[in-house]
Amino acid sequence: MYIRDSAAVARTPRQPCDLLIPGPESSRAVCENTRVQEQTPSRFPQTRPSVVAAIGNADPEVRRCAFEALVTSYWKPVYKYLRLRWHIEPEQAEDLTQGFFTHAFEKGTLRGYDPARARFRTWLRTCLDGFVSNERRAAQRLKRGGQVRHLSLEFEDAEGELRHVELVSDADTEALFHREWVRGMVTLALHDLRVESQVAGRGLEFSIFERYDVERADGAEAVPSYSALGKEFEVSTTKVTNALHAMRRRFRRAVLERLRAISANESEFELEARDLFGDRR
Repeated sequence: MYIRDSAAVARTPRQPCDLLIPGPESSRAVCENTRVQEQTPSRFPQTRPSVVAAIGNADPEVRRCAFEALVTSYWKPVYKYLRLRWHIEPEQAEDLTQGFFTHAFEKGTLRGYDPARARFRTWLRTCLDGFVSNERRAAQRLKRGGQVRHLSLEFEDAEGELRHVELVSDADTEALFHREWVRGMVTLALHDLRVESQVAGRGLEFSIFERYDVERADGAEAVPSYSALGKEFEVSTTKVTNALHAMRRRFRRAVLERLRAISANESEFELEARDLFGDRR
């Protein structure tokens, strides 16, 4: 389960963001989660279609659902990038984050992505830079139409996380964008795993995994031994070992499923997966 950027492992979120996007309430797409399927360790999971490809779908409901998924994965890296790369104050960064995704949805900006030229996250950051430059040249706040609703995003949480970040160059902000992209994806994967575990009756196994691996990644001062975990959860040390092994495997699969959903194609997916996991495939 080990991801190269260990700082990216985050706590399971309270709830996924409630994303409100342009259009009437009755037209919001209902996205059905694909059930996680078992697979051999040598293969990548193939249960989630690419939402990057879906943003160009002819069906407006499919496009809307894909847009929600992309915002969920990218809004926080976008906000932090605006704050640190462009040195924009929090209130304006919030407006520009809202505005960027609204503009991208309404104008179909992201449909121009060509996977042969760059990875999607690189393309999105380029589009963001262009959007901010245009807004600055216009020297005015983004004007939104009457049918556009704000995205319900936890900006206070994102701002709080910036208090511990010190950047000295533009290269640092690019690394931050990537790190926050990974952090967000891992957080969503943890949420997926929690829900899957509760439905499947594996809540105890998830709690052991969360207590040992997630809290350790969060910088917990004391890491319990397997025997201490067994006493805490009233199970055998063997049960602890088996639970951690199984949950790490399922967590890795959950991360890869999230990654597949926001990759444009199989080639980009495998490149991103190797960046995250190295040669662990």
